[in-house]
Amino acid sequence: MSLSQTIKEVFPKKTIVIVGDLVADQFLNGTIARVSREAPVFILRHDETNTLPGGGANAAMNVAALGAKAVVIGIIGDDEAGRALRSKLSDGGVDCSGIVVSKNMKTTTKVRVLGGQEHAVRQQVIRIDYENGNLPDDSTVSEIIGNLETGATKADAIIISDYDYGVADPRVFEKALEISKQRNIPVIVDSRFELTRFKGATAATPNEDEAVKLLGDRFSEDGCENLRKELDLKSLLVTRGNKGMVLFEEGSAPRAVDAVGSKEPVDVTGAGDTVIAAFTLGLASGMDSFDAVKTANHAGGIVVMKKGTATVSMNELFEAIGEGN
Repeated sequence: MSLSQTIKEVFPKKTIVIVGDLVADQFLNGTIARVSREAPVFILRHDETNTLPGGGANAAMNVAALGAKAVVIGIIGDDEAGRALRSKLSDGGVDCSGIVVSKNMKTTTKVRVLGGQEHAVRQQVIRIDYENGNLPDDSTVSEIIGNLETGATKADAIIISDYDYGVADPRVFEKALEISKQRNIPVIVDSRFELTRFKGATAATPNEDEAVKLLGDRFSEDGCENLRKELDLKSLLVTRGNKGMVLFEEGSAPRAVDAVGSKEPVDVTGAGDTVIAAFTLGLASGMDSFDAVKTANHAGGIVVMKKGTATVSMNELFEAIGEGN
């Protein structure tokens, strides 16, 4: 079966569980009105604020947009940002029954202020992050684990999305590995800062900067292969922006794919979430690792040409893969 056939015929039959940190990506748009008399800064007249799913929530939105069933498990606060985030996920077709609403934690929110002249393209001026000061307590972690067990009863793969806000607790990862062995399904990890905590997963998808920080030197094939072995991964997919991707796999030489589309992205926000969604769906649908990488590469090439935290639809990917073939 061709890649395009798999996308159209097999993706919609798959269920992917995404467990991790859920982020509300807010985009505050304003028009430059004048220069302030108080300081040499522009005054923005607020036009609108849009809330979009970010972090693990964005990975879930991409899984759903690609036609599969997405089951998301994580924590939001009992606040306006959390309610807006959950609403967007539901509207996107994501199963939100595994989301824990915490009275003790606030929804992690990243506010991007975009400004510009009227009728001109808005440019990001500053980003303001509202992060949780508290990690999930033991009872909340237990609830997350219970939701993972329930949500994964029919899962074809599990994504761990770790943005260092506490949901990807070691106990949660151990449960994911246990389910993986029981159901013979892959566990794919994306960890922004602590990939070494996730030894024994099926695969991981760091970007080049994250890999270099772990390696302690410049990017090299030998270093990445040693990292794959150290983490006991079947495969390590390193994304390199406009340089494409490189797959390091057990028993194979490194294999690279060139980036597709424009070399000058419009916006790379959330591109890693799109890549892990497409890569995981490929593996869950019976693709070999390299075909899954090629599929993810096309998905990433599409999403970086969209503004803001965006998704790739099944039809967009189908058409891109068909043209690529």
